[in-house]
Order: sequence, then C-alpha cells, then structure tokens
Amino acid sequence: MQAEASRERVAGRSGPVSQRTLRGMVLYFLRLGASGFGGPIALVGYMHRDLVEQRGWFSDDEYRQGLALAQTMPGPLAAQLGMWLGYVTRGVVGAGAVGVAFVTPPFLLITTVSVIYVEHQGSSVVHALFRGVGPAIVAIVAIASVKLARTTNKRDPLLWAIAAGVCAVTVIAGAEIVWLFLAAGIFGAIVYGGGLPKRGAVASVGPFNLLATVKGLTLTGSGAGLGTLGLFFLQAGAFTFGSGLAVVPFLHQGLVSDHHWLSDQQFADCVALGIISPGPVVIIGTVAGYLVFGLTGALVATVAVFLPAFVFVVALGRAYRRHADHPRVKGFVAGATAAASGAIAGAAIVIAKGIVNDAASVAIMAVSLVVLLQKGMRVPEPALIAVAAAVGLAAFG
Repeated sequence: MQAEASRERVAGRSGPVSQRTLRGMVLYFLRLGASGFGGPIALVGYMHRDLVEQRGWFSDDEYRQGLALAQTMPGPLAAQLGMWLGYVTRGVVGAGAVGVAFVTPPFLLITTVSVIYVEHQGSSVVHALFRGVGPAIVAIVAIASVKLARTTNKRDPLLWAIAAGVCAVTVIAGAEIVWLFLAAGIFGAIVYGGGLPKRGAVASVGPFNLLATVKGLTLTGSGAGLGTLGLFFLQAGAFTFGSGLAVVPFLHQGLVSDHHWLSDQQFADCVALGIISPGPVVIIGTVAGYLVFGLTGALVATVAVFLPAFVFVVALGRAYRRHADHPRVKGFVAGATAAASGAIAGAAIVIAKGIVNDAASVAIMAVSLVVLLQKGMRVPEPALIAVAAAVGLAAFG
C-alpha cells in the first residue's frame, strides 16, 4: 500500500510526489504539533493540504477513511486522524510514533506554561488576566456546542430533542452524566438503524461492539492519587464524542464537581491554556493533570486521555472500514454526538455559574458571543482570549 501511495500524483501537480516514510511522517507531525493552531477542524485541514494535495503521501480515499473513523469513534479528532495515517503507513508502530510526535510538542509547551501559571496564579495581575479570560471561554464553549449541533443534528427534531434533554440534565445535575451518551447512541442505533436488532445479531452490530469497548474504559477505581487521575482521564478520552471541546463537560464533572481538584476559575484557565496552545485541544488534560499532581500528573493525564484514541485506531480501524456505512453505526454516532452537543452547552452554563458573576464578566461574555456569531468575520479563538485577558487586566487589575 505504501509503495502504491507513494507513486500517486496529486491532481494539478507535475512531477513525481515524494515517497512516504515513517521518518517523514514523524517529522511532519512534530512540526504540526508545534505550530498547528486553530483547533481540530483546522488541523485536519492542514493534514489534507500537506499530506494529500501537496506531498501526495495519501490518496483522497485513505484520508477520507481516516477522517470518517476519527469522526465516528470517540477521541480527539485531529490526533485520531494522525494516528490512522500513521497506522496506514507502518501499522501499530506507525500509529504510536505519529501519536507521540503529534502530542510531544504541545505537551512540552503547555507543561512549561503550566509551571509558570502555578508559580504566579496568586499574583493579582494573573488573577485579573484570567478573570477576563473565563467569560470568553464560556462563550467559546457555548458556540462550539452550537456548531457541533448544527453539523450533526441538521433539521432532525429528534436529534435536537436529545441535545436539549442532555443539556437540561447537565445543568440541573451540575455535572455531565456519562451514561447519557451511551443511551443516546443506542437509541440512535435503534431508531436510525432499522429498529430493534434480531436475536443473535447484536454481537455483529458495530455500535454494540463499540459500546463493549468503551464500557471497559469507564471503570472507576476506589484508589487515590495518580491511579484515580489516570482512570478519570481514560474515561474522558474514551467518551470525547464530537471532538475538541466535547471533552470539557467530562473534565469539568470530574475535576470540579466530583473530585474537587480544581475550582471553576482554575478549570476555565485550563481550557484557555489548551485553546491557545498548538496541537490537539484535549491537551487541556495536561494542564489539569499538572495542577492536580505536578509533572507526574501532567504526564499521566496526557497519556491517559490520548490512549483510547490509539486503541480505537489499532483495534477497530480495520473493522470500521468494513462497517462504516452500516445504518446502526451511523445511528449510534448521530445519537451520541447529539448528546455531546447538549452536554457541551450544559457545561458552558454550569461553568458560567461559577465565574460569570458580575457586570464586567457578563459584558465580556456577551461581547465574545456577539463576536463569535458574526458572519463573514472569523476571529481566531486565541486572539479573542488575548483581548479578553487585556480587558480583564483593565477591569479587575
């Protein structure tokens, strides 16, 4: 496959394309992890531009299969697509090498920033900066839920009802309820997949196989310390349907509501640092891990939150290619992703209750929402966060 792909020509280009090698893939993803800003959608766009259109290392079919896998399976979208391309190149070794290369630069950068943040978070200046950033983060998370819902739910009233229901439950409970995702996915598999499966057919249905795999990663231990932290982030990585900021409700529930490891403001700071860093957005987990258990916690959280994506690619990638168009698979994904959009919206409201509590923070959130909703004016999220930080310094400093 590699030899064949390396000889392909890209439409519109003249001359032979360069050969795809594992070394070249690792170097490329090191650069992308260090300089790839813009979130998951931007990152997968860079991969198509660089690896399909310009270098010709992959065909459009190979890329589309990887993108479909990443959109279907739980896990960070960009990281999972990168691992898939590595898997196509050199199997398990390729997936692992690309995953490590993609995550290492943002891990090092964000850990360094986390050290600085912890050292100075008691400073009045840093406090004022992040008080301004918090309301902007609420707006970014809220808009992310709307975008995900529009993409997934379209004009389907049932999917919108699922999203609204999960949002309401999240707000009332003050935390994200993991099993609602599975319930919504199974409901979608039944409704959109042709009704209840016949006896004996369950084991061969994609969503139920996926359910068995994901369920095994949701076990919560009774231990403490790094074991609890690792299991929590394994759960978060295994249930990140919708990608990107879809991980926020899971992290908020565990870090703030359940374990009380972080305050609402500290959690909003973690999300802000994750958004302004290059690479996958779920690097948020690195910041949270550092705040909870230092450098060891940062490493454990990072490995744990990305590990499910690697397992899904290696264990289920080939099978998914055979069953990607199965109605039950599509129905499961539609239901689970609708639930994810509702959970993100609910998380935005829950977070807002803790940090949007005065006129200045309300104004920052409102203006951020207006800016993000403007058509024809694409404001990068890191730029919005920078402006909100400056406003926070002026308002609260």
